[in-house]
Amino acid sequence: MLPITHRSPKSRRGIRIGLAAAVSAALGVAGLSALTGTAQAAENLVSNPGFESGMSGWTCSGASGTTVSSPVHGGTSALKATPAGLDNAKCSQTVAVQPNSAYELSAYVQGSYVYLGASGTGTIDVSTWAPNAASYSQLKVSFTTGANTTSVTIYTHGWYGTPAYNVDDVNLTGPGGTPPEPPQLPAAPTGLKAGSVTQTSATLNWNTVSGATGYNLYRGATKVQSVSGTSATDTGLTADTSYSYTVTATNAAGESPKSAAVTVTTAKQDDGGGTPPGGGPVPKHALTGYWQNFNNGAQVQTIAQVPSQYDIIAVSFADATTTPGAITFNLDSAGLNGYTVAQFKADIAAKKAAGKAVILSVGGEKGTISVNSAASATNFANSAYALMQEYGFQGVDIDLENGLNPTYMTQALRALASKAGANFVLTMAPQTIDMQSTGGGYFQTALNVKDILTVVNMQYYNSGAMLGCDGKVYSQGSVDFLTALACIQLEGGLAPSQVGIGVPASTRGAGSGYVSPSIVNNALDCLTAGTNCGTFKPAKTYPGLRGAMTWSTNWDATAGNAWSNAVGPKVHSLP
Repeated sequence: MLPITHRSPKSRRGIRIGLAAAVSAALGVAGLSALTGTAQAAENLVSNPGFESGMSGWTCSGASGTTVSSPVHGGTSALKATPAGLDNAKCSQTVAVQPNSAYELSAYVQGSYVYLGASGTGTIDVSTWAPNAASYSQLKVSFTTGANTTSVTIYTHGWYGTPAYNVDDVNLTGPGGTPPEPPQLPAAPTGLKAGSVTQTSATLNWNTVSGATGYNLYRGATKVQSVSGTSATDTGLTADTSYSYTVTATNAAGESPKSAAVTVTTAKQDDGGGTPPGGGPVPKHALTGYWQNFNNGAQVQTIAQVPSQYDIIAVSFADATTTPGAITFNLDSAGLNGYTVAQFKADIAAKKAAGKAVILSVGGEKGTISVNSAASATNFANSAYALMQEYGFQGVDIDLENGLNPTYMTQALRALASKAGANFVLTMAPQTIDMQSTGGGYFQTALNVKDILTVVNMQYYNSGAMLGCDGKVYSQGSVDFLTALACIQLEGGLAPSQVGIGVPASTRGAGSGYVSPSIVNNALDCLTAGTNCGTFKPAKTYPGLRGAMTWSTNWDATAGNAWSNAVGPKVHSLP
């Protein structure tokens, strides 16, 4: 998370009480009739919102949901859903809506890491979450439907490895639509094939099934994952071993027959130092820094003034356009003390001549760019490539902090890479919560484009406590937090050369999670050589680890470049 205190001036993302009963007693039916249309509560579009009719109207992944009589918020029943393994206990319902209309979704939740959201809105899908609700508390989000949207899926889910959560009194208000036809049982998926395969993981891809809302991946007879897209990665495998996989499609009507099986053999054991085919012109061990195209109190810089310790410079940020998926870039010359476009381009060319990679970061706090269709994927690729040609950028950084669609973002990045050629640089900067499981959209995208991916620099800041790869909970700001969470990516399918540690350059660079450069260096030692670890020590070392990233070069300069002067030499001296 790159917070508003160190980003652009833009801000970051993001009960109805009926009066009829109250006035009825005082005014009688006639008086109440006079108030109709002005005092009545908005109609709730959710079917069985309080789970008083059991699970009617609701579908939960992996049969993870049931109803309980305690604890409840209202009525006599509530939902209890239990995450297990790689299933986050997602419970959903499809609701008929009207196009181009505003809606508000709310629910009362209890538990750790409980999410509430809406997908298929046709605009920007939304979600919110409660990190730790010991008693019922209300979550609330708003959204607007697209021009052709007639239904949305509302959902709630927990998080991997956390206890059961509760939900009650789900409420969706806005203009109602025509209920969709009851779904038919989907057909068995076709086209199942292996994608990227490592020593410990295998990615499977298949064709979209009409009418399906989700898919189940089976290893042999065991269901190992439930996903919403047409790709899944199975982890925790044994090197040089063959596995048989099938996949089924699901919707509210049930589960389809299994697909034809495919056999996958994992890679043989190595020392963890291998480099994937992709990556672009970047050193084996690299330092990444974000450069601010705005003045927010950090030292204003030109590209030429970025210290030579930085191997990848991510220009922050691209801007959204009115065309879905398309991006543009506008240099803030006024905010950067008169820095001209001509000099900006010349400075990028000089950095490239010095062996550095200058790329354009997409997203950030505002992050309104949405790639959720084939058309928007094409728009993204075409517009990004045009900017690469105009300014000399060598690639893009994906820093979308409001979620992404792995199917269409994968399509967009592959189309862009095809245009850009062998020197294309692709980086990502997900939040910690985006990389807790290979089932998440961000992690899926990274694995989908592994052959063209340079590095994932996860943001180890502005975060609460998170699970490490050993299943234990670690708090930010420690070497254990850095190493145990990096381990998830390293064992989840990314090559060591595709993993970097992202941290703030100074205490002013983030709302929380700052660690001293010495802690970063200890984490690099721990992951690459097994030394200077905290209480967590990985089962093996990863000498090919790519390096580290910071927000931002400007905050680093404000602090006298203390971060890059300490971490840069460490990264460049890695084995």
